[in-house]
Amino acid sequence: MFVCEQTGCVPDMLVLGKGLGGGIMPMAALIARPELDIAADRALGHYTHEKSSVGCAAALATLEVIEEEGLLAAARELGRHALERLGVMARRHAWIGAVRGIGLYLGVEIGQCGEHDANAAAERVMYRCLDAGLSFKLGGGNVVTLCPPLTIARPDLDRALDILEGAIAASDRSAGRRSAARTDRHRRGSM
Repeated sequence: MFVCEQTGCVPDMLVLGKGLGGGIMPMAALIARPELDIAADRALGHYTHEKSSVGCAAALATLEVIEEEGLLAAARELGRHALERLGVMARRHAWIGAVRGIGLYLGVEIGQCGEHDANAAAERVMYRCLDAGLSFKLGGGNVVTLCPPLTIARPDLDRALDILEGAIAASDRSAGRRSAARTDRHRRGSM
């Protein structure tokens, strides 16, 4: 369920949030090694979402659904499918610098990290995707970060990937036109 389990890393603490409440109830949890639990008999703060019986019920129900519906196995399978499709995209579009992912947490690097042009290109891709109904965030300025819900159906995932590829292709074409126009202006200026 957690990246640390897949990488062999043993964290001191594991913080769970957002999805723990099933996307409905604000809920978070902190899981720590027993030797770090040095104040078990004390309340360290009072927060709006603390000790919510409804939040706890939502969290338990969320964990049950993940287990009973086999959502982790489905995420691994859909993630493999998405990475294959993204790899094909990367071979077709020079703007894609790298693709990576684990389960349904996927990243598509546009250009090279830190390059101004890469950040601008990624932003153009993002806005084209938003216009087509696909929403995501950019990480590091140029990494398209896709993290669909574990319950996504394969046709919906494919539609999202189609939208992304269309946006990349359109951005690639418009960049080619701008580059050709700059080259043409440069040639005319040097005559």
